[in-house]
Amino acid sequence: MEQITIVDGVRTPFVKAWTLFDRLPAQTLGALCVRELLERTEIDPNLIDEVIIGCVAQPIDAANVSRVISLSSGIPKSKKAYTVNRNCASGFEALTSAIEKIQTGSDEIVVAGGAESMSNAPLAFSKEAAALFMKLGRTKTFLDRLKVFTQFRPKHFKPIAVLQLALTDPICGLNMGETAEVLARKFGISRKDQDLFALESHKRVISGREKLREETMTVFIPPKYEHYVQEDNGPREQQSLEALAKLKPVFDRRSGTVTAGNSSQITDGACALLVMPEARAKSLGYQILGMIRAYEYVGLEPSEMGLGPAFAIEKVLRKTKLKLKDIELFEINEAFAVQVLACLRALNSTSFAKENFSNGEVVGEINPNLLNVNGGGIALGHPVGVSGARLVLTCLKEMKRRGLHLGLVSLCVGGGQGGAFILERE
Repeated sequence: MEQITIVDGVRTPFVKAWTLFDRLPAQTLGALCVRELLERTEIDPNLIDEVIIGCVAQPIDAANVSRVISLSSGIPKSKKAYTVNRNCASGFEALTSAIEKIQTGSDEIVVAGGAESMSNAPLAFSKEAAALFMKLGRTKTFLDRLKVFTQFRPKHFKPIAVLQLALTDPICGLNMGETAEVLARKFGISRKDQDLFALESHKRVISGREKLREETMTVFIPPKYEHYVQEDNGPREQQSLEALAKLKPVFDRRSGTVTAGNSSQITDGACALLVMPEARAKSLGYQILGMIRAYEYVGLEPSEMGLGPAFAIEKVLRKTKLKLKDIELFEINEAFAVQVLACLRALNSTSFAKENFSNGEVVGEINPNLLNVNGGGIALGHPVGVSGARLVLTCLKEMKRRGLHLGLVSLCVGGGQGGAFILERE
């Protein structure tokens, strides 16, 4: 099949939830980002066949948020759009969906990416409380309303955080942080190792800010639009190992090692990529940012979901008959420091390979100097529906700067999945 290319991409700054982007829902962030992509690439919106956006916390006031984003960004109403959700790999799924639509001839030019406002994840009420509210809404007289009011109890006015529910796996019953603790125990990864990894993430983002600006747009803040955001606001310039060591474990308060400091931040943001066949890109005069050589998704034990990259990387390398040494640059999403460290150990473990890989062969050791060279989710944040697209964009931009040929991006997925892409530049 013809090579599918990524012409270019852009993302908003990643902003800590409930801060600067608090008034910007996912549909607004996504529309700003897609509009910026259209302007940067100077493509005629009439040439866009479809918009595919990954989003996990789907806005309740914007059903099929991708369609809302498409129309709000100036793409004609005759064009198609749909939203995808593969949890943390939703940004990946948007891109692979675009590739598959193009390969089958359904589309030629697609905008793919992700949009997530974790600040605006809704609150819900219990079923019992909802029934009372519904009953109250159907009453017609004051006396009937009074009778319903007498049935309410304080517990009925306590909302449920949908975001917290979404970050808990319904099969194994563990939230994502608890699955990280599972890996810490399984691989014997210390608190200090996790904190050192987290500290390095902040250092790399801060030192790489000039490079990250190449992929980031400026966002003006409502309601007066007098202030704007140009940089990710998660990285801490004064972060230290001593400060990280003072933080208490969040998910296992007795003997845990996973803290807010060595976990990814809850974040808002959006990312958009312009995807089309190689011949079409060249006919339009574009310099191609990169191509997708191969991709794979895997399933695994939900309580160990953080190992998704290890399984996905092994599978995509085997599929392409490549070795780890052939890859010149790596991006693995930092959901948790321990999760990335566990994947690195699993890939280089003889016993893990014999128990889990079909050929029983060790994948190998990833050079830490080639991994997340501009930092990752611990410092940048992890807007769940966006991170997959961001990883691809960040990796391709760095490959271009370094003149590299092959890159690999991967992430873990809540629910026990993993995804990996092999990226290529001529």
